[in-house]
Amino acid sequence: MIAPTRSRLSLIAHAAAPLALVGPAIALLRTFPPDQYHFYPRCPVFTYLHLQCPGCGTTRALAALLQGHLHQALQQNALTTLLLPFALFYAALVYYRSLRTSAGHRMIWPQLPTPALYALLAITAVFTVARNL
Repeated sequence: MIAPTRSRLSLIAHAAAPLALVGPAIALLRTFPPDQYHFYPRCPVFTYLHLQCPGCGTTRALAALLQGHLHQALQQNALTTLLLPFALFYAALVYYRSLRTSAGHRMIWPQLPTPALYALLAITAVFTVARNL
């Protein structure tokens, strides 16, 4: 039996979907900076415990990076700012593999080595403790 192939339009839609989600998010952050507009969600950890979690300030850091203010982004959330290139590389790799999957290949998620995961967790824990002291 011959496996059905996806239509060209379906492949184009599959390829464009991530860009269709990221584009409006970038436009939103550039048009409505989190420092000036208060409709962005608040961190529940900070709201209830008054402690900054590892993600606190990430939205403001991303908005600062989109404006070209690296120093301000580092002040808002240094962990996010420093790990962003790695996250973008991982996202690009997943996107590439996803496109290959739509072309008939099997999707294999990229995985970090276990020591790298433990190191990342340790760095995140140290960062969280240090920013709350």
